[in-house]
Amino acid sequence: MPDSTSVCVVGLGYIGLPTAATLAGAGHRVIGVDTNPSVVDTINAGRIHIVEPGLADLVREAVASGMLRAEAVPVPADTYLICVPTPLIGGGATPNPDIGHVLAAARSIAPVLQPGNLVLIESTCPVGTTERVRDELGEAGASVDGIRLAYCPERVLPGRILHELAANDRIIGGLDDRAADEARQFYATFVRGALFITDSRTAEMVKLVENSFRDVNIAFANEISVLSDHLGIDPWEVIDLANRHPRVQILQPGPGVGGHCIAVDPWFIVAQDPETARLITTARQVNDEKTDWVVQRIAEAAARLTAELDRPVRVACLGLSYKPDVDDLRESPSVRVALALLARGIDVLPCEPHISRHPVLALVDAGTAVAEADIVAVLVGHTQFAELDLAGKVVLDFCGLTVRFLRP
Repeated sequence: MPDSTSVCVVGLGYIGLPTAATLAGAGHRVIGVDTNPSVVDTINAGRIHIVEPGLADLVREAVASGMLRAEAVPVPADTYLICVPTPLIGGGATPNPDIGHVLAAARSIAPVLQPGNLVLIESTCPVGTTERVRDELGEAGASVDGIRLAYCPERVLPGRILHELAANDRIIGGLDDRAADEARQFYATFVRGALFITDSRTAEMVKLVENSFRDVNIAFANEISVLSDHLGIDPWEVIDLANRHPRVQILQPGPGVGGHCIAVDPWFIVAQDPETARLITTARQVNDEKTDWVVQRIAEAAARLTAELDRPVRVACLGLSYKPDVDDLRESPSVRVALALLARGIDVLPCEPHISRHPVLALVDAGTAVAEADIVAVLVGHTQFAELDLAGKVVLDFCGLTVRFLRP
């Protein structure tokens, strides 16, 4: 494979756009594809529709140089990357993964595929999806015998995506040895991390296992925080002292788990073998129930203070994103908390400094939220919250911000 190729990236969201811009910066001619016309227009104007450090400059330079453009439909290219969402569908205790967007992406590129093309799936998928994509391409009329197909999951952290796209190790799972080798050559053009070759089903499972591992460990921390609260013990001190053991490293608890990976990917495993995936299922339940526990704790505090003051109280919800210092609200437990409090009739002052508006919540700035609130619920440990003066407020800290920075 030559060092420079034409690449069609299908899906220009949190992963697809940074990947497309990185590829353009590495010398590939990149066509980004998105079904949203406003996304296409925004990128072709040299602007971005998501927030990620360094991305705006990289996209602007790539578009200005002619190495990156956006289209509404796929065009002929040497390599195709599928970077579309794989959400959960269905309610109840065990939701199921929806790979409809991945299969639709496969159908969309089928008419322009040629023998020798490389198709790479980066979306998080259940085990066996790469084989389903092969079948979908064949049913859509593509000559799959000459197409190289591999599964290569992204492994990046929002806020550090551009760095980690190049620096992190990658897992490459080919449907056959030739596909794996050509995928390795392609990623070697912009990845500095090590490239590990395996089969597609193993690579699919690796991605799910990585995020399930993190979910299980967060669940342990969240469960410790609830147990400590029930026993009248400071959970932050418990965890800090336990971590003094040379072989213990407990994570920090929070109001639940959010984001596009950790809150979602474990269900992909559970859906395929619910009887075996008992620990993974329990971890998901613990983390979801932690959010409900946070809502109940805030509601109880509001009821007590209302009775004490003989008037309704206002609750500031500091942070709505799923993690500190990003604008990403996907699967955010903090959004669930704020909406649940509103549904209970509690006067909420939601604050999220990394976004300008929310479709339901009427946002206020942090200073206003704290000044006008009787209760301050710290849900996300944004760095800028460290400057707030919470003196005289009832503070409920669910992410440890006051332990690290503030003295309420």
